[in-house]
Amino acid sequence: MFSTYDGLCGIGELAERAGVSVKTVRFYSDSGLLPEASRSAGGHRRYGPGSLERLRMIRSLRTLDLPVSAVRRILDEEDTAGRAGGALEDAVAGQLRALGSELRALRWREAALRAVQECPAAERAGRLRLIGAVTAPPNTAPLARFWRGWLPPRMPARSVSAFLERAVPQPPEEPRPGQVLALAGLYALVSGPCDGAEPTQPHAHRAAGARASAVLYAGLAEAYDLAATDMRQDRGPYPGEALDGFVDAYASAHDTADTPRFRRVLTRQLAADPRIDRYWELTAELVSPPDGRPEPTPGSAHDWLLAALETQSGHAVPA
Repeated sequence: MFSTYDGLCGIGELAERAGVSVKTVRFYSDSGLLPEASRSAGGHRRYGPGSLERLRMIRSLRTLDLPVSAVRRILDEEDTAGRAGGALEDAVAGQLRALGSELRALRWREAALRAVQECPAAERAGRLRLIGAVTAPPNTAPLARFWRGWLPPRMPARSVSAFLERAVPQPPEEPRPGQVLALAGLYALVSGPCDGAEPTQPHAHRAAGARASAVLYAGLAEAYDLAATDMRQDRGPYPGEALDGFVDAYASAHDTADTPRFRRVLTRQLAADPRIDRYWELTAELVSPPDGRPEPTPGSAHDWLLAALETQSGHAVPA
């Protein structure tokens, strides 16, 4: 309660009690967040007993960097329901999301700066240009666009999404300088020709029709998962369940039987098909854990399975 005869106070006293400036009180009043009880005969603002607590609430919300629009929704809800509820919860959740994005961006910028700082002086300009293409926080949309152009046309949206989930690496929350360089390298790779020519679909992947393409990529995903399990256990390529699933994916997509002859033909075809090895090398670097142990990628799993197929069919696959 204010000490004046009418229980009201002026803007100066309210500002002093709340520990803010008169300018701040005036701003909140003009914004409609802090209503005036009345004006004096001289036109001075007068505030009621509840204004001090309301001003303290506004200041607390603004200290959390909530925008004025969110503060207004919270106060309106409090005026209506007698307490802050869903509006406050939504505002805080939104602010936490925004803050998380800002922190992630800062971590990427720090790693990018270290990548520039740690390289030889003669290489810094080139490295800076490479890293400059990477947004902070990073955006994987360029990688997704690359693969959408590479995949067979008319594939079902669900199959495309499943493939992109595996082929597009998710940047780490706390990157190392080498991982920033890996993502920058991926950006550069997908934004221009590979090895002097645009990447083309491997011949063995050119299954006829959308359904056949979906069957192929679903089967390959299962085979890659099985191979990745063996790779994490440091097992070398060998004929087994993973290889059978790998070959069956191609056989089913091409509506043919899995025979020794088909395996020999498939081996030669896969060995001669265009490769995107650099993409998978950079992906492995981007997703590798701090201990440096490479995490299997669809590309490395494909190579493991092809080596197993070559061993079984007796055809040498070029390195």
